[in-house]
Amino acid sequence: MEFLAKDLSNLRQHNLYRHLNTMNEAQTARTIVNGKKCILLSSNNYLGLTEHPELISAARDAISLWGTGAGGSRLTTGNFRLHEELETAIANFKNTEAAVVFNTGYMANLGTITALTGKEDVIFSDELNHASIIDGCRLSRAKTVVYPHKNIGALEKLLQQASGWRRLLIVTDGVFSMDGDLAPLPGLVELSEKYHALLMVDDAHATGVLGDRGAGSANHFGLEGKIPIQMGTLSKAIGSAGGYVAGSRDLIDYLRNKARSFIFSTALPPSVIAAALAALGVMQKDPQLRQKLHFNARYLRSRLKQMGFTILAEESPVIPVLIGDANKTVQMAQQLLVLGVFAPGIRPPTVPPGTSRVRATVMATHTRDDLDQALAAFGEAGQILGIIR
Repeated sequence: MEFLAKDLSNLRQHNLYRHLNTMNEAQTARTIVNGKKCILLSSNNYLGLTEHPELISAARDAISLWGTGAGGSRLTTGNFRLHEELETAIANFKNTEAAVVFNTGYMANLGTITALTGKEDVIFSDELNHASIIDGCRLSRAKTVVYPHKNIGALEKLLQQASGWRRLLIVTDGVFSMDGDLAPLPGLVELSEKYHALLMVDDAHATGVLGDRGAGSANHFGLEGKIPIQMGTLSKAIGSAGGYVAGSRDLIDYLRNKARSFIFSTALPPSVIAAALAALGVMQKDPQLRQKLHFNARYLRSRLKQMGFTILAEESPVIPVLIGDANKTVQMAQQLLVLGVFAPGIRPPTVPPGTSRVRATVMATHTRDDLDQALAAFGEAGQILGIIR
């Protein structure tokens, strides 16, 4: 298989080769990456819940009571009472009739899109949607129409041209994971109703982050009850693992019977489910975590802009620092790590050519001192590489 070595060499030559970074400690604000102590500015652990004592205690108790594994798929022997309790809690949290838990957010998107659409249908997908949405569209065999990022006018023209299809589906990220901006949900809801299309929102980076209850994009825009298919993850702000879909009882029953990634996967272990349940409780009784998260995001973003960096969005804790060139982006990330900050460089094919960036994310558990030290590192690295003056 000589092509493997050749392709890998080509990736290295173009600074597109990826390698694993080793976490030597928990995902705390300050941790150890590749053996180096640093400020962690890249985690999706937005609320800092992965190390919260209530989640750790819940996970330990679940292992003691239920064991370490589920032992089967949900439709055979793997459906524990805990799974059903979590699904009820998610439905209440999202203000929907029901919910179903998948093993990952990726599997939630693949399972849902392929269950709801086929070759008789058409999907309208934002051009910056997550890879799991893109793959779900491909596997569904539906006609997929990619519309310009957040362009409501262009989407409406495409919807007007769609005739003769069994089913129309509009799918979008709620918070776009690499740009940090929000989908124009009010406009998408209006179009979905006008053209009788289903609307699906991927709230992976909005769950626990947006809205006065932290319930995500629909909560943020005051559109609860208007978005029929709400997907999200338990692995980011929730601090555990897994994905979910929330919606009508008929939708959830349908997915349990039709979504292959649900049917044919061994269920998540009890410890993971218990931790997610505990996280939902912590989030509801401690809204200050979410307030601190957004305070930290505003502080870091505003200071980076003052230093001369180009920031792509201002709406979420995802703070993309545009560099442009892939080589310089890699150098920037490497220099930051030397200076004690871990923030990865994002390059093609994850983002379009010419838009490589350092993707910084904040957590509620970052202190002002953490952020000031990170800012100092950004300033020094940016000057060394000629990105800022």
